Amino acid sequence: MRARSYKPRKVNVVTLGCAKNLFDSEVMMAQLRANDFEVEHEAKQDDSGIVIVNTCGFIEAAKQESIDTIFRFAQAKAEGQLERVYVTGCLSERYKEELADGIPEVDDWFGTRDLPRLLKTLRADYKKELVGERLLTTPAHYAYLKIAEGCDRPCAFCAIPLMRGKHRSTPMEELVSQAKGLAKQGVSEIILIAQDLTYYGLDLYRERKLAELVRRLSDVEGIEWIRLHYAFPSGFPMDVLDVMAERSNVCNYLDMPLQHGTDEMLKAMRRGITEAKTDALIDAIRQRVPDIAIRTTLICGFPGETEAHFEHLQGWVERMRFDRLGCFTYSHEENTHAYTLADDVPEEVKRARVERIMDIQAGISEELNVARIGSVERVLIDRHEDGLWVGRTQYDSPDVDNEVRIAHDGHLRVGELVTAKITGASSFDLDAQLVD
Repeated sequence: MRARSYKPRKVNVVTLGCAKNLFDSEVMMAQLRANDFEVEHEAKQDDSGIVIVNTCGFIEAAKQESIDTIFRFAQAKAEGQLERVYVTGCLSERYKEELADGIPEVDDWFGTRDLPRLLKTLRADYKKELVGERLLTTPAHYAYLKIAEGCDRPCAFCAIPLMRGKHRSTPMEELVSQAKGLAKQGVSEIILIAQDLTYYGLDLYRERKLAELVRRLSDVEGIEWIRLHYAFPSGFPMDVLDVMAERSNVCNYLDMPLQHGTDEMLKAMRRGITEAKTDALIDAIRQRVPDIAIRTTLICGFPGETEAHFEHLQGWVERMRFDRLGCFTYSHEENTHAYTLADDVPEEVKRARVERIMDIQAGISEELNVARIGSVERVLIDRHEDGLWVGRTQYDSPDVDNEVRIAHDGHLRVGELVTAKITGASSFDLDAQLVD
């Protein structure tokens, strides 16, 4: 057993899953810091007395990663390398009783809305005056802004409503205040996230208010880019595109998970939209903002997906020519509507279908990138790596989209917006040189 060398009031917060979880961790860390805890996010040094694992429970692979992480810290506690382990987040919300029986080393389990109780367990106060404040874990120049919690959509495959509850919009005034605070910290790009941006405002204001929110956020001094993630296609508020076209600091970018391209699968998934309506929506979006980059996400292997359905999906992807696309295998999740259906597509077939879609998308992405050679773009510098300055255009979100590599011997500042000419392209990256 290793000699005890941890710091009792140091907390290591480990985050798994999506940006919404990361946002929650940042809020938690601000509360802990205000209670005089020393806090780190995914600490490199194993000297924390307390570990809090913020879990993901969305699909099987994410659940397994969360469980493996919990086991790792539970073992460290058993070996005397830390004092306490707590688990929070989506997996804990959904499976806390089963997990508690199997991993007794964990000191306590908390759901997605249990931050005050978690703090009380640590003998810390929940400080209401800190609502909206966070300790950022992202690079200093960009941050996620969660505009709503939960979801009211009935998608057959999704367990989010089980873990996050009904849709709850954050009041506009609070979000503008948070954006101003982020700008004062030096954040120049804010990325709007929610399980469903499209629904924003319906619960609070009895009408969709995403366009007004984006307009008000774009007025915040210091915010250079505003980016929209996770918009639902059904009921999409088209007036937000007018704001996008009017305001130079609203990126021509939209992340809209569509999940499939055939009527039979869309109906089975309970998406509330048809292929024809989806096509018309994408066409209308592109007409309103011709320079827009649309990112989508698809699922392969949903129950009942035949080879004919998949062939149709391939043709649809080739025809739609999305700028960005991610694809995942279907995960059979308990207590969802789809769980009542037979999970009848073998895993190897699901994976092969995902690979085929991503091969098609790689070709589309390369063609679109090559067409950008010679264009002049604003590039936000994210880091310096291997002798190159690496950044993104307004058409690219961090971690998931294209990057721009700039060879430059002089000094650039991380977070700086520079003007660059695209000189080369591959499927998912661009090369550029600075323009004087």
